[in-house]
Amino acid sequence: MNNITLTIIKPDAVKDGHAGAILEQIEKAGFRIKALKMKHLSENEAGAFYAVHKERPFYGELVAYMSSGPVIPAVLEKVNAVAEFRNLIGATNPANAEEGTVRKRFGKSLQSNAIHGSDSDENANIEAHFFFSDSEIY
Repeated sequence: MNNITLTIIKPDAVKDGHAGAILEQIEKAGFRIKALKMKHLSENEAGAFYAVHKERPFYGELVAYMSSGPVIPAVLEKVNAVAEFRNLIGATNPANAEEGTVRKRFGKSLQSNAIHGSDSDENANIEAHFFFSDSEIY
């Protein structure tokens, strides 16, 4: 049975023109794009999305970064989508990511690591509906 995950191509990767290559890598890995848009998050929206990290020392920087330019959120579908996608994108820190992963190819730093991926099936559903209504997910 297929399930979903949410990804966000982050501001630096969008600004640097890597969105097309990242989406191509995602599709070549067998993911089906079920929803896709470009959006410039406000600080309030970025803060709400990352509210789980509100007490962490990096929260303010993360909110500022994620609201610094357009992002591309997408809902993806595949068997075992969350785990498969986390393997595709690689370690959070691009310096520790395996060769060929999205973060190794396009990430610059721990914060500017090119892409977000949901960490559980439950969070994937919550995150997908943060950006998309049911009528926007195909």
